[in-house]
Amino acid sequence: MPLPTRPLRKLGFLTIGLFDPTDPAAGHESTLRIIELGERLGFDSAWLRHRHLQFGISSPVAVMAAASQRTSRIELGTAVTPLGWENPLRLAEDLATVDLLAGGRINPGVSVGEPMHYDTVKHELYPDSAELEDFSYGRVERFARLVAGERVREFSGKQGVVEEFSNRVEPHSAGLRGRLWYGAGSTKSAVWAGANGFNLLSSSVIFPGKDQEPDFARVQQAQIRAFREAAATSVHSHAPARVSQGLVVIPTDSASAGQREKYQRYVEERTPRTTAPQGPRGMMFARDLIGSSEEIAEQLYAHAGFQEVDEVAFALPFSFDHEDYVQILKDIAGKLGPALGWTPADDHQPSSQ
Repeated sequence: MPLPTRPLRKLGFLTIGLFDPTDPAAGHESTLRIIELGERLGFDSAWLRHRHLQFGISSPVAVMAAASQRTSRIELGTAVTPLGWENPLRLAEDLATVDLLAGGRINPGVSVGEPMHYDTVKHELYPDSAELEDFSYGRVERFARLVAGERVREFSGKQGVVEEFSNRVEPHSAGLRGRLWYGAGSTKSAVWAGANGFNLLSSSVIFPGKDQEPDFARVQQAQIRAFREAAATSVHSHAPARVSQGLVVIPTDSASAGQREKYQRYVEERTPRTTAPQGPRGMMFARDLIGSSEEIAEQLYAHAGFQEVDEVAFALPFSFDHEDYVQILKDIAGKLGPALGWTPADDHQPSSQ
């Protein structure tokens, strides 16, 4: 096995929070139990996908609030919240509130762009302004300014006997701005994130440039390097820029024969999309990594994108059962993480940011 360039510093996982529409409470409870398990296993972070009008978590802020009261150390994040569905001021209020409740453990990840299938929801989402909404980077910049505590208005102070007003988003959570992440899939968005003081979430989906060979790992490596170069000279930098990689890994060390068969079918169904760029933008998908922890570690060490990072948020497969996630998380924490040089966090100490 090749030696790592540096040990893995932070190990996290990402879940969609799948639920049965006939019993959605059970699915949400399962997600909370998985996060609790992650903390006990020493994971540094747990991340929630954001799904609207689907059977996955639609309100990760609410789920993070619940998880914050059932954990004490593990960082909680979103990967990612599409801001096209959000009012930036209201989202800034909610995130600051949850961050305070969590003791400064929230890592909001966001993305820009028009909501998925916008034509089917725009008249419910924005009945009076559907054609006027700005889904550009400007929406993200506004959100970041509000999180940072910049002035919203001139009006502030006491009015009447008891009403007192602020000119910034309240509550304000100091440090939250430095924990904002951007989910970038292209070099352009990676550079923008670095230049504007965001950390970078690089996932298993990317868009290569016109002059780049369709090699997922090399394209991801180039995007991460471009992000770091932009972040190094950014006037918005709050601290050394962080980068997290989010590939799908499925260790089978302790899996039953039935689980291994199910996992293999899942990977085989998804593999064809990884063989060539997809769609007009040439979207590229990373291969799911399945096998023993030793086999997966060897593949990661050889992955040009992984070689650029020292923290990861491995994505859990979408459609598995609770006991499958328990097995996978236990193998990641007990075998794969250590094979990558990672040391489990101490449950009694906050995870360093």
